[in-house]
Amino acid sequence: MKKFDRNIPYNDLPDLPPSDIIFDKDILLKWGIASRALAELNRNIMRIPNPTMLVNTITLQEAQTSTAIENIFTTDDELYKAVSDTLREEATDNATKEVLRYREALWKGYNTIKSKNKLDEATIVKVFQQIKNTRQGIRPPQSQVVIKRGQSEFKPGEIIYTPPRGTGVIEKKIKNLIEFLNDHKKYPIDPLFKMVIGHYQLEAIHPFTDGNGRTGRILNLLYLVHQELLSHPVLFLSKYILNHKDDYYANLAGVTTRNAWKPWLNYMLTAVEIMAKETNQTIDEILSQMQATHQHAKGKLKWYSLELNQLLFSQPYIKPRKIGELLEVRSRTTLTKYMHELTDIGIVSPHQEGKEVFYINNDLIRILKS
Repeated sequence: MKKFDRNIPYNDLPDLPPSDIIFDKDILLKWGIASRALAELNRNIMRIPNPTMLVNTITLQEAQTSTAIENIFTTDDELYKAVSDTLREEATDNATKEVLRYREALWKGYNTIKSKNKLDEATIVKVFQQIKNTRQGIRPPQSQVVIKRGQSEFKPGEIIYTPPRGTGVIEKKIKNLIEFLNDHKKYPIDPLFKMVIGHYQLEAIHPFTDGNGRTGRILNLLYLVHQELLSHPVLFLSKYILNHKDDYYANLAGVTTRNAWKPWLNYMLTAVEIMAKETNQTIDEILSQMQATHQHAKGKLKWYSLELNQLLFSQPYIKPRKIGELLEVRSRTTLTKYMHELTDIGIVSPHQEGKEVFYINNDLIRILKS
């Protein structure tokens, strides 16, 4: 392997598939365990009465955590309030807007994959554009993009990686990546392995001026959906990456500098296994709580419906207006009465902020924070 120089554009980044990757018994065992956990998660998603509505709650956590990996933070309170009212989203802080754009990019990418039935360069670019709220595409050949150490790290500002650069270079490498992911006859590798390998390759290509990490993490989920390993993009990988952030970047660098594929494969397959199990548990707890809440409320309130129960578990904070729209209640007095009744029996609790009132599903928040 040619000696790697972090200060020189890595135009020698090898095409996929890797020539010397080793699928030994340890990795194959890890793959088997991760695949089984992923299949169990997919089966569990089918238990959800309205997957899209409930998945919104889970993807919100993924969006928040993936954005936090890039040191962009927002509080649960600000995020939940913004999501509860589309009018409020326009007035929220920049960090919260970044999280909301991430979730929107995930759903737009999901809908694109389902409608086009393929993962192509246009889809990747659209995901990036939604995340960054930009019309930029693949970074131009003259762009002097480098990766530097953070200010809190040893030797802050030091260049640790210079991605490929030059006329047509990035486009060629993206084309190879897409062919590797989609052509199973030419590259007969299991899709889960392809996702892991492809994630490294996209990060190494670093095709955009910013937002590459978030774009790559969304593409992980889109690819699993495209390959029918998941019906919906609910695998909460960003939480594992955030909790093991140093290992994530060290293993990425290990592939680049030493062709150390095994630690990278092991890391990502472990992430899939652990987070598939954890997401499964979250779904189980939400479904169990939904059932308990519905039984409790239905015994107290004759007007309480299954549809309302599902709405209350679609997001942690909710505005009365949305409940009124669902129940087709136009009278403010009647809607206020309903909200008081929901509060009195402990289904929600009110949260006043200025003239606005949000109603909080504390049981849902408890589950999401566990």
